[in-house]
Amino acid sequence: MARMSDRSPSSTTAHRAGFACFVGRPNAGKSTLTNALVGTKVAITSNRPQTTRHTVRGIVHRPDAQLVLVDTPGLHKPRTLLGERLNDVVRTTWAEVDVIGFCLPADQKIGPGDKFIAKELAGIKKTPKIAIVTKTDLVDSKALAEQLLAIQQLGAELGIEWAEIVPVSAVGDTQVKLLADLIAPLLPESPPLYPEGDLTDEPEMVMVAELIREAALEGVRDELPHSIAVVVEEMLPRENRPADKPLLDIHANVYIERPSQKGIIIGPKGSRLKEVGMKSRKHIEALLGTPVFLDLHVKVAKDWQRDPKQLRKLGF
Repeated sequence: MARMSDRSPSSTTAHRAGFACFVGRPNAGKSTLTNALVGTKVAITSNRPQTTRHTVRGIVHRPDAQLVLVDTPGLHKPRTLLGERLNDVVRTTWAEVDVIGFCLPADQKIGPGDKFIAKELAGIKKTPKIAIVTKTDLVDSKALAEQLLAIQQLGAELGIEWAEIVPVSAVGDTQVKLLADLIAPLLPESPPLYPEGDLTDEPEMVMVAELIREAALEGVRDELPHSIAVVVEEMLPRENRPADKPLLDIHANVYIERPSQKGIIIGPKGSRLKEVGMKSRKHIEALLGTPVFLDLHVKVAKDWQRDPKQLRKLGF
């Protein structure tokens, strides 16, 4: 494999730092892998396609290197203005990173979506590309070997020279550290780009909104896979609280596209919205390290995925 000579550890080895992004069709395990490498939840996960809508940066601190992981939305054939904008985000990111990791799930044969992305990657000549076989915990060794061969063949057909082909399981924590070991030598020599302890550069309000959206998606995957957007209107510490018992008030709006979807999100007697609040609050408190009062409201933003004005308002 490439760059073996770069890998021998030595006390005089220069520190490396740079950006790596994970690409792949929707639901290829990119966000789960980002979270596993960072060691905490910085990207929302769901088994619905197109869960990721922002490029979330997760930061991995090592003695020899700092990996800044850019988790892009899945590249796909767009059917809405939102879809087109998400694809633009992906291509812009590819042009700016030092290493590209192409995620292909072990449990699914290489399909048209993978080939579409691989052809785009073939046009990016200078950036090193690592093929990452994700979800290896879902297959046996025979199926994994077949997938590894298929990926090697795909590269040969399109003229892509993989820097590495690595099987990983983010859920089983298998070879996740090895992946970081293989990315690090491909980064440029550089001092750390972010302070020690920083795990992401995503603004807190955006991350809170994403955690609420993840919880909202959980209950209504089949009915409303892409119609949900969340905007946090304000986050303020509750006044007149004792110093040892702080409380953060978070007011957020959950937007859907049609009035008929309101009932689905709210649920009978508000039960579903209550569940969304409870689930997301737990993750938000873990993220911010403080007790939270979460005030959620459901609003209609008609056909927001196709309306440039609404997309701007919702942060796309």
